[in-house]
Amino acid sequence: MTPAPLPTESREYPTRPFAAVGVVVFRDETVLLIRRGNPPRRGEWSLPGGTQNTGETVRETAVREVLEETGVHIGEPRFLEVIDAIIRDESERVRYHYTLIDFQAEWVSGEPSAADDAQHAEFVPLDKLDDLGLWTKTVEVIREARAARYPPGI
Repeated sequence: MTPAPLPTESREYPTRPFAAVGVVVFRDETVLLIRRGNPPRRGEWSLPGGTQNTGETVRETAVREVLEETGVHIGEPRFLEVIDAIIRDESERVRYHYTLIDFQAEWVSGEPSAADDAQHAEFVPLDKLDDLGLWTKTVEVIREARAARYPPGI
């Protein structure tokens, strides 16, 4: 007898955090960004990424999500940091709660083409990031990834 599938929990007003990844993908002096197609932050520029599937490592999630959302193939993802993304509603209830595991990877092949839940995908020059209204944490993680890519003295 096949067991019944477990119910899927809503990401909005969850009873637990969801594990997800974000990936800083560099190609020369540009970074891969998407315009989000779904909440939270629908319509905003962000890193490609998404939630982890059962049985999948976070690095596998990073590779899969970048490919699904943008059509871009990346090299081995390198860990950057973990960010708690907790968004509350007007009454201070937790509306969204993600534990974001951020990685950095280099572009290998493919031209960005929005797919899955991304409205748009493109490589953006690093000197244009301030013009996009990115979430503060996104800017911080991109800067951290760039600093790791070009350590002082190199």
